[in-house]
Amino acid sequence: MGSNRAYIEIDLPDGQMKAYVARPQTSTAAVVLVLQEIFGVNADVRAACNELAQQGFIAVAPDLFWRDAPGLDLNSWSEEEWQRGLELYGRYDRDRGVRDVAATVQSTRKLEGGSGRVGVMGFCLGGLMTFLVAARTNSDAACAFYGGGTEAYIGEMQAVRAPLLMHLADEDEFIPKPAQTQIREAASGHSLIEIHTYPGCHHAFARHSGNHYDELSASTANARTYAFFSRHLNH
Repeated sequence: MGSNRAYIEIDLPDGQMKAYVARPQTSTAAVVLVLQEIFGVNADVRAACNELAQQGFIAVAPDLFWRDAPGLDLNSWSEEEWQRGLELYGRYDRDRGVRDVAATVQSTRKLEGGSGRVGVMGFCLGGLMTFLVAARTNSDAACAFYGGGTEAYIGEMQAVRAPLLMHLADEDEFIPKPAQTQIREAASGHSLIEIHTYPGCHHAFARHSGNHYDELSASTANARTYAFFSRHLNH
């Protein structure tokens, strides 16, 4: 593993949570936390971190399932892996998870080589967690990719206190159109929230190795995300 990729430990009240870190070539950079899907900090999440590092950010992916399945790394999309991920998803305490991420935000503000500014982004479960973090904590910017279950927390939309970018897949089987409408309506008029919808795309359209990967839409969403974080974190 190159010197610009490593793991760190985040101290929490009940233990230590491991996190993957990818660093850019620059000496000082803003931090972006990358919150996983239900498959752990797997090859796809690490690839997203490495791409952020190439864009000039320190990317940190905390192991959200560290209590129940530390080091989870599912990649084959087999039925067995799906069931394992769904089992952990069903048990996951989202409120406690937000506190874990909030602690990671505070910890990485002091990360060596960090600028002190911290953004958060995530996919699916991580997208929902990103939204909740934006509503409940003091991160500096947040970007949620197809956050499943966001509509269940729609009452927290007006509590969002940091710039929030949301990417929705028009044909998302886990965030149906009525839920997407709820999300857009709740965000309407909120000056800090920007939502983009990707026509013809399904859930996980930005997952590099997924069945629904859409290269054009993923590239567009990623470019918007990098520009968004550059705008809000690099000043």
